[in-house]
Amino acid sequence: MDSVLGIKNLDNAVLLGSRLLLAWIFLHEGLSLATNFDAASAGMAKMGVPAAALIPTIAVQLVAGLAIAVGWNARSAAAALGLFCLATAFLFHNNFANRNELLHFEKDLAIAGGMFVLMLRGAGGLSVDAYVRQNARHESSRLTNGEIAPKRQTS
Repeated sequence: MDSVLGIKNLDNAVLLGSRLLLAWIFLHEGLSLATNFDAASAGMAKMGVPAAALIPTIAVQLVAGLAIAVGWNARSAAAALGLFCLATAFLFHNNFANRNELLHFEKDLAIAGGMFVLMLRGAGGLSVDAYVRQNARHESSRLTNGEIAPKRQTS
């Protein structure tokens, strides 16, 4: 899909938009948990989750969500959030007699599926990962073409 409707690299634009949509729910929820820490801790305790799990939960959501949004180590972040969604679905949304819980279960599975596709596909060309790869290739080609590497300054 290099040029559809006159848009070059439409696949990269779609990947960027998709990453932002997937990342939003985790960034929003992570910030919500962090800003309402006491209430979140109490809510988790009601579900039998130790309070100590709240900090890693917030960290995973914020760090991996941000990584996906900017496309930095997006494959690893997507794998982590995909597994997080599967765990959340099966541990917390397994009361299928409750229609709302069933819907949350299904949404968690759908988000996990999106994360696993992102894990396999990668972040695309509009990402920090692509920028770093491009710069590394450029630097490597400069060195193999006989150009002299810039001298590092020492203090």
